[in-house]
Amino acid sequence: MSGKANKTLIGAFVVGALAILIGVVLALGSGKFFRESKYYVLFFEGSVKGLNVGSPVTFRGVKIGEVTHISVVIDPANHALNIPVIIRLEPVRIEGAEGLRVDAKAIDKAIGAGLRGQLQLQNFVTGQLMVALDFFPSKPARYVGTNKAYTEIPTIPTEFQELQRSVSNLPLREIIANLNGAVQGLDRLLNSINAKQTSQTLEATLKDVQTLVRHLDGQIDPLFENLARTSTATEETLVESRATATALREDVRELVASTKMTLESTQALMKQSERTLQTYSEDSPLVAEMNRALQELGAASRSLRHLSDFLERHPDSLLKGKAIPKGY
Repeated sequence: MSGKANKTLIGAFVVGALAILIGVVLALGSGKFFRESKYYVLFFEGSVKGLNVGSPVTFRGVKIGEVTHISVVIDPANHALNIPVIIRLEPVRIEGAEGLRVDAKAIDKAIGAGLRGQLQLQNFVTGQLMVALDFFPSKPARYVGTNKAYTEIPTIPTEFQELQRSVSNLPLREIIANLNGAVQGLDRLLNSINAKQTSQTLEATLKDVQTLVRHLDGQIDPLFENLARTSTATEETLVESRATATALREDVRELVASTKMTLESTQALMKQSERTLQTYSEDSPLVAEMNRALQELGAASRSLRHLSDFLERHPDSLLKGKAIPKGY
Protein backbone atom coordinates (compact mmCIF):
# COMPACT_ATOMS: atom_id res chain seq x y z
CA MET A 1 0.00 0.00 0.00
CA SER A 2 2.84 2.40 0.85
CA GLY A 3 4.40 1.76 -2.55
CA LYS A 4 1.19 2.66 -4.31
CA ALA A 5 0.80 5.81 -2.15
CA ASN A 6 4.30 6.91 -2.89
CA LYS A 7 3.70 6.54 -6.62
CA THR A 8 0.52 8.63 -6.39
CA LEU A 9 2.24 11.33 -4.35
CA ILE A 10 5.14 11.44 -6.74
CA GLY A 11 2.81 11.71 -9.73
CA ALA A 12 0.87 14.57 -8.16
CA PHE A 13 4.09 16.37 -7.36
CA VAL A 14 5.31 16.02 -10.93
CA VAL A 15 2.02 17.31 -12.36
CA GLY A 16 2.04 20.30 -10.00
CA ALA A 17 5.63 21.12 -10.88
CA LEU A 18 4.81 21.01 -14.56
CA ALA A 19 1.86 23.36 -14.06
CA ILE A 20 4.02 25.84 -12.16
CA LEU A 21 6.69 25.63 -14.83
CA ILE A 22 4.17 26.29 -17.60
CA GLY A 23 2.81 29.35 -15.73
CA VAL A 24 6.28 30.75 -15.22
CA VAL A 25 7.12 30.26 -18.89
CA LEU A 26 3.93 32.02 -19.97
CA ALA A 27 4.54 34.91 -17.60
CA LEU A 28 8.11 35.33 -18.75
CA GLY A 29 7.08 35.10 -22.39
CA SER A 30 4.46 37.84 -22.12
CA GLY A 31 6.72 40.12 -20.09
CA LYS A 32 4.04 40.86 -17.47
CA PHE A 33 6.17 39.22 -14.80
CA PHE A 34 8.66 42.08 -14.96
CA ARG A 35 6.31 45.02 -15.37
CA GLU A 36 3.54 46.60 -13.43
CA SER A 37 0.96 48.53 -15.44
CA LYS A 38 -0.62 51.69 -14.05
CA TYR A 39 -4.21 52.67 -14.83
CA TYR A 40 -5.58 56.19 -15.18
CA VAL A 41 -8.91 57.74 -16.14
CA LEU A 42 -9.62 60.60 -18.54
CA PHE A 43 -12.88 62.44 -19.35
CA PHE A 44 -13.16 63.96 -22.83
CA GLU A 45 -15.60 66.63 -24.00
CA GLY A 46 -17.86 65.76 -26.90
CA SER A 47 -18.00 62.52 -28.85
CA VAL A 48 -15.37 59.78 -28.57
CA LYS A 49 -16.49 58.08 -31.77
CA GLY A 50 -13.48 56.36 -33.29
CA LEU A 51 -11.85 55.59 -29.93
CA ASN A 52 -11.97 51.89 -29.07
CA VAL A 53 -10.60 49.49 -26.48
CA GLY A 54 -7.06 48.79 -27.58
CA SER A 55 -6.54 52.23 -29.13
CA PRO A 56 -2.99 53.44 -28.48
CA VAL A 57 -1.95 55.96 -25.86
CA THR A 58 1.01 58.02 -27.05
CA PHE A 59 3.36 60.62 -25.67
CA ARG A 60 4.55 62.90 -28.49
CA GLY A 61 4.09 60.10 -30.99
CA VAL A 62 5.60 57.26 -28.91
CA LYS A 63 3.21 54.55 -27.77
CA ILE A 64 3.32 54.14 -23.96
CA GLY A 65 0.03 52.34 -23.35
CA GLU A 66 -3.46 51.60 -24.57
CA VAL A 67 -7.14 52.14 -23.85
CA THR A 68 -8.61 49.36 -21.69
CA HIS A 69 -12.17 50.48 -20.98
CA ILE A 70 -14.78 52.98 -22.22
CA SER A 71 -18.17 53.45 -20.58
CA VAL A 72 -20.93 55.94 -19.88
CA VAL A 73 -21.49 57.03 -16.26
CA ILE A 74 -24.20 59.26 -14.78
CA ASP A 75 -22.96 61.95 -12.39
CA PRO A 76 -25.35 61.82 -9.40
CA ALA A 77 -24.54 65.41 -8.46
CA ASN A 78 -25.91 67.06 -11.62
CA HIS A 79 -27.32 64.04 -13.51
CA ALA A 80 -24.86 64.67 -16.34
CA LEU A 81 -23.55 61.89 -18.55
CA ASN A 82 -19.79 61.40 -18.53
CA ILE A 83 -17.62 59.06 -20.58
CA PRO A 84 -14.66 57.81 -18.53
CA VAL A 85 -11.82 56.40 -20.61
CA ILE A 86 -9.52 54.03 -18.69
CA ILE A 87 -5.96 53.77 -20.00
CA ARG A 88 -3.04 51.58 -19.02
CA LEU A 89 0.51 52.98 -19.05
CA GLU A 90 3.42 50.53 -19.22
CA PRO A 91 6.58 51.54 -17.29
CA VAL A 92 8.76 49.33 -19.47
CA ARG A 93 8.08 51.68 -22.42
CA ILE A 94 9.29 54.75 -20.52
CA GLU A 95 13.06 54.89 -20.14
CA GLY A 96 15.33 57.07 -18.01
CA ALA A 97 15.11 58.25 -14.45
CA GLU A 98 14.23 61.74 -15.64
CA GLY A 99 11.58 60.47 -18.03
CA LEU A 100 7.86 60.28 -17.55
CA ARG A 101 7.61 57.69 -14.76
CA VAL A 102 4.18 56.26 -14.08
CA ASP A 103 4.13 56.20 -10.30
CA ALA A 104 1.46 58.31 -8.61
CA LYS A 105 3.76 61.07 -7.38
CA ALA A 106 5.44 61.46 -10.76
CA ILE A 107 2.08 61.68 -12.55
CA ASP A 108 0.78 64.28 -10.09
CA LYS A 109 3.93 66.32 -10.61
CA ALA A 110 3.61 65.98 -14.39
CA ILE A 111 -0.03 67.10 -14.24
CA GLY A 112 1.04 70.14 -12.26
CA ALA A 113 3.60 70.87 -14.99
CA GLY A 114 0.87 70.77 -17.65
CA LEU A 115 0.40 67.10 -18.60
CA ARG A 116 -2.92 66.82 -20.46
CA GLY A 117 -4.73 64.24 -22.55
CA GLN A 118 -6.22 64.98 -25.97
CA LEU A 119 -8.05 62.98 -28.61
CA GLN A 120 -6.18 62.94 -31.91
CA LEU A 121 -6.81 61.33 -35.27
CA GLN A 122 -4.97 58.03 -35.63
CA ASN A 123 -6.12 57.11 -39.15
CA PHE A 124 -7.59 59.68 -41.51
CA VAL A 125 -9.26 57.07 -43.73
CA THR A 126 -10.95 55.01 -41.00
CA GLY A 127 -11.47 57.88 -38.56
CA GLN A 128 -9.91 55.98 -35.67
CA LEU A 129 -8.79 58.04 -32.67
CA MET A 130 -6.06 57.69 -30.08
CA VAL A 131 -5.23 59.30 -26.73
CA ALA A 132 -2.27 61.67 -26.97
CA LEU A 133 -0.48 62.85 -23.82
CA ASP A 134 1.63 66.00 -23.88
CA PHE A 135 2.46 69.06 -21.83
CA PHE A 136 0.22 72.13 -22.20
CA PRO A 137 1.24 74.46 -19.34
CA SER A 138 -1.08 77.23 -20.54
CA LYS A 139 -4.16 74.99 -20.39
CA PRO A 140 -5.87 74.88 -16.98
CA ALA A 141 -6.51 71.47 -15.41
CA ARG A 142 -10.17 70.45 -15.64
CA TYR A 143 -11.26 67.60 -13.36
CA VAL A 144 -14.56 65.71 -13.43
CA GLY A 145 -13.86 63.71 -10.29
CA THR A 146 -16.58 61.07 -10.62
CA ASN A 147 -14.17 58.12 -10.74
CA LYS A 148 -12.16 57.79 -7.53
CA ALA A 149 -10.70 54.39 -8.37
CA TYR A 150 -8.03 55.80 -10.68
CA THR A 151 -5.90 58.90 -10.83
CA GLU A 152 -7.50 61.36 -13.24
CA ILE A 153 -5.44 62.99 -15.97
CA PRO A 154 -7.03 66.28 -17.14
CA THR A 155 -7.99 66.64 -20.80
CA ILE A 156 -8.18 69.49 -23.29
CA PRO A 157 -10.49 69.84 -26.30
CA THR A 158 -9.29 69.15 -29.82
CA GLU A 159 -8.35 72.00 -32.15
CA PHE A 160 -11.61 71.55 -34.05
CA GLN A 161 -13.63 71.75 -30.81
CA GLU A 162 -11.79 74.95 -29.86
CA LEU A 163 -12.57 76.39 -33.29
CA GLN A 164 -16.25 75.51 -32.91
CA ARG A 165 -16.29 77.15 -29.49
CA SER A 166 -14.66 80.32 -30.84
CA VAL A 167 -17.14 80.54 -33.71
CA SER A 168 -20.11 80.00 -31.40
CA ASN A 169 -18.91 82.87 -29.21
CA LEU A 170 -18.81 85.32 -32.12
CA PRO A 171 -21.71 87.84 -32.28
CA LEU A 172 -22.68 86.66 -35.77
CA ARG A 173 -26.13 88.29 -35.70
CA GLU A 174 -24.66 91.69 -34.86
CA ILE A 175 -21.95 91.31 -37.50
CA ILE A 176 -24.52 90.43 -40.20
CA ALA A 177 -26.79 93.30 -39.13
CA ASN A 178 -23.90 95.78 -39.27
CA LEU A 179 -22.86 94.45 -42.68
CA ASN A 180 -26.40 94.82 -44.05
CA GLY A 181 -26.55 98.36 -42.69
CA ALA A 182 -23.24 99.24 -44.32
CA VAL A 183 -24.39 97.85 -47.69
CA GLN A 184 -27.65 99.79 -47.55
CA GLY A 185 -25.83 102.99 -46.63
CA LEU A 186 -23.41 102.53 -49.51
CA ASP A 187 -26.29 101.94 -51.91
CA ARG A 188 -28.02 105.15 -50.80
CA LEU A 189 -24.76 107.06 -51.15
CA LEU A 190 -24.08 105.80 -54.68
CA ASN A 191 -27.62 106.59 -55.79
CA SER A 192 -27.47 110.15 -54.48
CA ILE A 193 -23.97 111.29 -55.57
CA ASN A 194 -24.07 113.73 -58.54
CA ALA A 195 -27.17 112.10 -60.06
CA LYS A 196 -28.52 115.42 -61.32
CA GLN A 197 -25.12 116.63 -62.50
CA THR A 198 -24.50 113.39 -64.41
CA SER A 199 -27.86 113.72 -66.17
CA GLN A 200 -27.08 117.31 -67.24
CA THR A 201 -23.63 116.30 -68.50
CA LEU A 202 -25.11 113.47 -70.57
CA GLU A 203 -27.70 115.80 -72.11
CA ALA A 204 -24.97 118.30 -73.06
CA THR A 205 -22.89 115.50 -74.60
CA LEU A 206 -25.91 114.34 -76.61
CA LYS A 207 -26.45 117.84 -77.99
CA ASP A 208 -22.79 118.07 -79.03
CA VAL A 209 -23.04 114.73 -80.82
CA GLN A 210 -26.16 115.80 -82.69
CA THR A 211 -24.52 119.10 -83.71
CA LEU A 212 -21.46 117.26 -85.01
CA VAL A 213 -23.61 114.85 -87.02
CA ARG A 214 -25.53 117.71 -88.64
CA HIS A 215 -22.28 119.49 -89.42
CA LEU A 216 -20.81 116.38 -91.06
CA ASP A 217 -23.97 115.83 -93.10
CA GLY A 218 -23.77 119.43 -94.32
CA GLN A 219 -20.14 119.07 -95.36
CA ILE A 220 -20.27 115.75 -97.19
CA ASP A 221 -22.81 116.67 -99.88
CA PRO A 222 -21.06 119.94 -100.90
CA LEU A 223 -17.78 118.06 -100.99
CA PHE A 224 -19.19 115.55 -103.49
CA GLU A 225 -20.59 118.40 -105.59
CA ASN A 226 -17.25 120.15 -105.59
CA LEU A 227 -15.55 116.93 -106.63
CA ALA A 228 -17.96 116.51 -109.55
CA ARG A 229 -17.51 120.11 -110.69
CA THR A 230 -13.77 119.79 -110.33
CA SER A 231 -13.81 116.65 -112.47
CA THR A 232 -15.74 118.40 -115.27
CA ALA A 233 -13.54 121.46 -115.17
CA THR A 234 -10.47 119.29 -115.22
CA GLU A 235 -11.54 117.58 -118.44
CA GLU A 236 -12.05 120.94 -120.14
CA THR A 237 -8.81 122.45 -118.91
CA LEU A 238 -6.50 119.47 -118.78
CA VAL A 239 -3.43 121.44 -119.84
CA GLU A 240 -4.08 124.13 -117.26
CA SER A 241 -4.72 121.60 -114.52
CA ARG A 242 -1.33 120.00 -115.05
CA ALA A 243 0.29 123.17 -113.80
CA THR A 244 -1.77 123.06 -110.62
CA ALA A 245 -1.58 119.29 -110.07
CA THR A 246 1.07 119.51 -107.39
CA ALA A 247 -0.88 122.07 -105.37
CA LEU A 248 -4.06 120.04 -105.72
CA ARG A 249 -2.33 116.90 -104.45
CA GLU A 250 -1.18 118.83 -101.38
CA ASP A 251 -4.74 119.97 -100.82
CA VAL A 252 -5.91 116.38 -101.10
CA ARG A 253 -3.32 115.28 -98.53
CA GLU A 254 -4.44 118.02 -96.16
CA LEU A 255 -8.05 117.02 -96.74
CA VAL A 256 -7.25 113.38 -95.99
CA ALA A 257 -5.30 114.31 -92.83
CA SER A 258 -8.11 116.58 -91.67
CA THR A 259 -10.63 113.85 -92.36
CA LYS A 260 -8.61 111.35 -90.32
CA MET A 261 -8.40 113.77 -87.40
CA THR A 262 -12.15 114.25 -87.59
CA LEU A 263 -12.65 110.48 -87.59
CA GLU A 264 -10.41 110.06 -84.53
CA SER A 265 -12.31 112.78 -82.66
CA THR A 266 -15.59 111.17 -83.66
CA GLN A 267 -14.48 107.72 -82.47
CA ALA A 268 -13.30 109.16 -79.12
CA LEU A 269 -16.63 110.93 -78.70
CA MET A 270 -18.54 107.73 -79.50
CA LYS A 271 -16.51 105.73 -76.93
CA GLN A 272 -17.10 108.39 -74.28
CA SER A 273 -20.81 108.38 -75.07
CA GLU A 274 -20.95 104.56 -74.81
CA ARG A 275 -19.26 104.66 -71.39
CA THR A 276 -21.71 107.32 -70.26
CA LEU A 277 -24.68 105.24 -71.48
CA GLN A 278 -23.55 102.27 -69.37
CA THR A 279 -24.40 104.24 -66.21
CA TYR A 280 -28.07 104.56 -67.25
CA SER A 281 -30.88 102.07 -67.55
CA GLU A 282 -31.52 100.58 -70.98
CA ASP A 283 -35.21 101.65 -70.74
CA SER A 284 -34.32 105.34 -70.34
CA PRO A 285 -35.63 107.63 -73.16
CA LEU A 286 -32.32 109.46 -73.00
CA VAL A 287 -30.49 106.22 -73.80
CA ALA A 288 -32.71 105.56 -76.84
CA GLU A 289 -32.16 109.06 -78.21
CA MET A 290 -28.43 108.76 -77.57
CA ASN A 291 -28.30 105.43 -79.44
CA ARG A 292 -30.00 106.97 -82.49
CA ALA A 293 -27.52 109.84 -82.49
CA LEU A 294 -24.62 107.41 -82.21
CA GLN A 295 -25.96 105.40 -85.19
CA GLU A 296 -26.12 108.57 -87.31
CA LEU A 297 -22.65 109.56 -86.20
CA GLY A 298 -21.35 106.07 -87.06
CA ALA A 299 -22.84 106.26 -90.58
CA ALA A 300 -21.27 109.66 -91.18
CA SER A 301 -17.93 108.42 -89.87
CA ARG A 302 -17.99 105.45 -92.24
CA SER A 303 -18.67 107.74 -95.22
CA LEU A 304 -15.77 110.00 -94.26
CA ARG A 305 -13.47 107.03 -93.77
CA HIS A 306 -14.35 105.56 -97.19
CA LEU A 307 -13.84 108.93 -98.88
CA SER A 308 -10.52 109.44 -97.14
CA ASP A 309 -9.29 105.98 -98.13
CA PHE A 310 -10.35 106.52 -101.76
CA LEU A 311 -8.64 109.91 -102.06
CA GLU A 312 -5.51 108.57 -100.42
CA ARG A 313 -5.30 105.70 -102.96
CA HIS A 314 -6.40 107.83 -106.00
CA PRO A 315 -5.33 111.45 -105.47
CA ASP A 316 -5.45 112.02 -109.23
CA SER A 317 -9.18 111.29 -109.40
CA LEU A 318 -9.83 114.99 -108.83
CA LEU A 319 -7.84 115.76 -111.97
CA LYS A 320 -9.04 112.98 -114.26
CA GLY A 321 -12.61 113.05 -113.09
CA LYS A 322 -12.62 109.36 -112.17
CA ALA A 323 -16.01 108.37 -110.90
CA ILE A 324 -16.25 107.78 -107.18
CA PRO A 325 -17.57 104.25 -106.50
CA LYS A 326 -21.06 103.89 -105.11
CA GLY A 327 -21.35 104.01 -101.35
CA TYR A 328 -18.82 106.84 -100.85
